[in-house]
Amino acid sequence: MASSKKLLPSDLPAFVEAKLKSWVQPGRHLMLALSGGADSVALLDILVQLRTSLHLSLSAVHVNHQISPNAADWAEFCTRLCVAYNIPLQVVKVDLKRQPGESLEALARYARYRVFAEQKADFIVLAQHLDDQAETLLLQLLRGAGAKGMSSMGEVREGLGVRGEEGVKAPHYLRPLLDISRATILEYAALRGLHWVEDESNADISFDRNYLRHQVMPLLERRFPGYRVTFARASRNLADSAQLSDDLAGMDRALAVVNGNLQVDALCSLSGARARNLLRYWLAESGVPTPSAGRLENLLQQLCSARDDAQVHISLGDAVIRRYRGEVHIEEMASAPLTEPPLIWLLQDILELPGSGGRLVFERTTGQGLSLARLTAAPVSIRLRQGGERLRPDCLRPTRSLKNLLQEAGVPPWQRQRLPLLFSGEKLAFVPGIGVDCEYQANKDEPGVVVKFEELM
Repeated sequence: MASSKKLLPSDLPAFVEAKLKSWVQPGRHLMLALSGGADSVALLDILVQLRTSLHLSLSAVHVNHQISPNAADWAEFCTRLCVAYNIPLQVVKVDLKRQPGESLEALARYARYRVFAEQKADFIVLAQHLDDQAETLLLQLLRGAGAKGMSSMGEVREGLGVRGEEGVKAPHYLRPLLDISRATILEYAALRGLHWVEDESNADISFDRNYLRHQVMPLLERRFPGYRVTFARASRNLADSAQLSDDLAGMDRALAVVNGNLQVDALCSLSGARARNLLRYWLAESGVPTPSAGRLENLLQQLCSARDDAQVHISLGDAVIRRYRGEVHIEEMASAPLTEPPLIWLLQDILELPGSGGRLVFERTTGQGLSLARLTAAPVSIRLRQGGERLRPDCLRPTRSLKNLLQEAGVPPWQRQRLPLLFSGEKLAFVPGIGVDCEYQANKDEPGVVVKFEELM
């Protein structure tokens, strides 16, 4: 680790340049997380100086949390700043729906990183620094966090995509100032004559981080002037421990997760510490905010002690954890059902399903799927279950109730009500996951259509 104590403010661009050369190849797109504060403004100034020589594409994103009455002014400041630097800027507003007892700081952070994960860039560049590392370590220690919570941020970290969007590659996170103190950054900003905005909430010591920053850290500075570097070293040691835990969880996951769902028997056969480690890892991998130790323990107990027929339903962030037939499922919060009246298929290749978070894809074939002629002999509509529907997917067996077919197929109850059913006139022709009714199955060499239901959570 470079020593920020010996680094002159004028040396910062060269320091950042060396970091970028270590991690970023020419031609990559860097997007700076620009809050408008001194740290991100200074980093923007440095990146602008380096983008040409390093052959990098540069843009910025500003997340407006709409918390402060000055939030709109900060967004306007960032806009003017990026115009002056000739840098593209995206301003994104987020709505924070705070629940009782929920940390506003944690909620804002989650919303911010969700925005970052959706950006089309190779790297999201963050201006976090050495003081941030120290504050985070102490704050997490006071909250009783484990090794992962207290581990160092890392100069480069792989980004996590938005949950449910398979194949979506999220940007990596790059923190080139982690070895630099806040004082050095402020000296650089003063040297360059930079201007920035001040978040008035940063002076509010009712927030835990601000209390540490203004009341505790100055005392540590007087007694232990090198505490920042020492804390950073401790964070890296904890990061090694966290990595070992993740490696173990990855091995357990390979045996305990099938088709994305966690097997209850495999989870509950582990020791308590190992089961919690796996559950925490699986939730994080699925994009679910990590629950507190108490909530995690409660979740584990409910999953392992509930009766087989119990309807386990636990909310975590915007996700719901459910147990069904020995498996743990993660679902999005229930969305609005399909709109009424029923949707009509007009032979398009893709039919979006408003409110359901999914779509139907129609692939033209020959001798497979639904007979196109018989299906379209009457208007083709898409509806939700009303009860009493019947289907005959096997021509060698009689017509059966859709309820029984769904039960046999192991479709979880909460998913059954969201399945889009395909009707020809008033006759049920196709059910995703179940099949095509015998009457509508395409014959050999007959034009057909294969219908696939894609959930876009």
